[in-house]
Amino acid sequence: MPAGGAVAASPAVRLAIVHAVQGCHVWGTADSQPLGPTHTLALRRGTALQIRVDCPMDFTFSQLAGPPLELGDPVTHTGTIRTIVFAKPGLYKLQAVNVQSSAQQGLQTLGADNVLVLSVRVR
Repeated sequence: MPAGGAVAASPAVRLAIVHAVQGCHVWGTADSQPLGPTHTLALRRGTALQIRVDCPMDFTFSQLAGPPLELGDPVTHTGTIRTIVFAKPGLYKLQAVNVQSSAQQGLQTLGADNVLVLSVRVR
């Protein structure tokens, strides 16, 4: 532990959920460049993942695989950031499902709304 009892901050990786015409929303980079409805990350143990919702709807997050994570409230609202810390090594799989449909939000999209899946390998 650092001097004075302070804990060193974990490194952070940033992703976003961004609006897309095909499928309504996809994973994106921190500057909103689309990555697709499925994405894989490789992180070091202790890394914090920050997911910003830039799509104009809310999302429910759930864990499909991996050591248990502290996800807190499953709903993340548009314009907010969810932070998840990966404290243990393993292969994690997370899912984000939109609470409102693109039709309910008045968004013109092509095809069904995507269910987002994120795989995270932690070493």
